[in-house]
Amino acid sequence: MNNLQLSKAVSHALRHEPWLYELELDDEGWVSVEELLSSLRSEKLEWLDLSEVDLVEMITRSDKKRHELQNGKIRALYGHSLPDKLLKTPAEPPEVLYHGTSPDTMVLIQKSGLQPMNRQYVHLSVDTGTAKQVGCRKARTPVLLEVQAKVAAASGVAFYRGNDLVWLADQIPAQFIVFPS
Repeated sequence: MNNLQLSKAVSHALRHEPWLYELELDDEGWVSVEELLSSLRSEKLEWLDLSEVDLVEMITRSDKKRHELQNGKIRALYGHSLPDKLLKTPAEPPEVLYHGTSPDTMVLIQKSGLQPMNRQYVHLSVDTGTAKQVGCRKARTPVLLEVQAKVAAASGVAFYRGNDLVWLADQIPAQFIVFPS
């Protein structure tokens, strides 16, 4: 079983185009494991024997905790590009969070803050290493922004826990972002 291929297919089904897999996600992004497995089994011959055990192994072996399995249901934890926003429960963020971006985008962020762009939420990292890794997808030499998350939360900005490495927010006003000089 190729865990990377399976993870990509599960992410595509749960984060981006569930309708292609004939899946109906609930308001929090959950779908029955059996529905997902049934859909995936019809995708590839080598997945005919795909089971919940394979999904558990995929989730356990993943360095980026993107999926969650609970009570016979599965969901993607973050990164959705679906038209309807999934409901998240606000949580108390750490003191500081980080965001990696390109130097060109930083200029826009200085004016309008961090916006979700084509996603449902702004993605923030708990450490500079993860933020830099994300930023490298956008620029060869990314810029690291520091978000004063506790201060922003105290001012009414809602934060949501994505997983151990990722936090989410609807948007972050520029006044709560420390820009490199």
